[in-house]
Amino acid sequence: MQAVGATLTAVGAIGAGLLVTAPAAGAATASYNGVCGSGYKVVNSMPIGSTGTVYLTYNSATGKNCTVTIRNTTGTPTYMVAYVRNIESGADQYDEGDYRSYAGPVYVSARGACVEWGGVIGNLQAWNYGSNCGALAAKAPQKDWFAGQR
Repeated sequence: MQAVGATLTAVGAIGAGLLVTAPAAGAATASYNGVCGSGYKVVNSMPIGSTGTVYLTYNSATGKNCTVTIRNTTGTPTYMVAYVRNIESGADQYDEGDYRSYAGPVYVSARGACVEWGGVIGNLQAWNYGSNCGALAAKAPQKDWFAGQR
C-alpha cells in the first residue's frame, strides 16, 4: 500500500507540473511541421511555456528518433535549442542558435533504447529524461520532465 500511495503522489505531482507548464488558454500551439522527414511520426511533445513546443518523433523503419523545437509564431531570431540523446549509447545531437521559427531537426539511433530530449526558446526550456523506451520500458522507469526558465 505504501508503494501505491507513493506512486499516486508522484503521479499527482507530475500532473500538477503539467498543468502549471501548459500553455495558457487561448494561446496558439505550434504544430509539428514534418521537418524530420518522411516516415517520422510524433511520439511525444512538451510545451515550452506559451512560446512553442518541442516534438519527439520516431521512424520505425530506421530506428531513429528526431527532435525539433517549433515556435508558435515566426518572428525576430530568438535563441533556440533542439536536443536528443540515446541514454544507452550516450550518442546525442543538438542544434542551437538564433532562429525565426524552429531549431532542429536532430537525429539519434535509438531502437529499443530510452531517449532524453528537450528544447529551449528564449529563456524557457522543457526537458524529458528517460522516456519513450520502446522494448526497454519494463527495465527503465519513466523519469519526469522539467519545464521552466533556464
